[in-house]
Amino acid sequence: MPYATLEHALAVVAALWLALAIDRWLGEPPARCHPVVWMGQYLGWIGSRVAPMQKDAKPIDLPAFFIGALTWCVGAAAVGGVAMMLQGLLMTWLPLWAMAMLLGLLLKPLFAWRMLRDEVLAVDAALAVSLDAGRKQLARLVSRDVSTLSEREVRESAIESLAENLNDSLVAPLFWFVLLGLPGAAVYRFANTADAMWGYLGERNGRDWTWFGKWAARADDLLSWLPARLTSQLLMLAAWRWPVGLTDEARRTPSPNSGWPMATMALLLGVRLAKPGVYALNAEGRAPTAADMQRTAQLGGRAVFAVAVLASLVIVAATGWRWA
Repeated sequence: MPYATLEHALAVVAALWLALAIDRWLGEPPARCHPVVWMGQYLGWIGSRVAPMQKDAKPIDLPAFFIGALTWCVGAAAVGGVAMMLQGLLMTWLPLWAMAMLLGLLLKPLFAWRMLRDEVLAVDAALAVSLDAGRKQLARLVSRDVSTLSEREVRESAIESLAENLNDSLVAPLFWFVLLGLPGAAVYRFANTADAMWGYLGERNGRDWTWFGKWAARADDLLSWLPARLTSQLLMLAAWRWPVGLTDEARRTPSPNSGWPMATMALLLGVRLAKPGVYALNAEGRAPTAADMQRTAQLGGRAVFAVAVLASLVIVAATGWRWA
């Protein structure tokens, strides 16, 4: 997103670092004030009323597909429109210091690193108490059934969750913020939330999402394609190591994107990460340990710093200011 002057670009950079500082020291805003929660409420309300019941599922259901696509587009347009209006007001009517502060406050809820890191490390702490406690803590992170997972599988799932959500919850929103400003980050978070709530194959909660959620799933795949591969590069930069065989490992997952950060983390740690019956990344790797959980959080934190520096440089480079 080009800026007319260097001062404007630096104000946007300041907003980015302010948002990261708020995330580090304060974490997430209350649910009643959280725009991603509002997006989820809209998506949940639509889905619970429009997605076909399991008993009414059809092999090909184009009406459900078009309704899902239309309601996705309406929600994305509303989210993007509000974000564009707010950004325009800030940049037009406020001095740069005030614009930077308010833009940072608006950007912060559109990404989350501290919460992700804390939740993953909490799984490790819970496992130190008991396997059952670890499973219960993991259930806050993943949608899969955790009741039969072993200690190894709990650790694998937690590491996978941090790697995948490092992209979904941080790198991708900042990627789109750099390209398109606040509307880019907001629409991406809407798309990712829609995929998480609608993007299922088959039945969930009594409804069939295969066709109704297909547009949401493909939209998230498209918007996450470049950021997922950037996340992989950032993790390798954080470890200062480029593992061999990454491309083959990344393609083992059904998702075209999530395999990249997850396979990168598996290879960097030297551990096996698997979803039973679906995929195994670095299948010959060892079982992850508590130390690997800490190392995962450490690499993620370094990647966060790296993407912030990279984003700042790109924002400044995109300005129309001329070096004299």
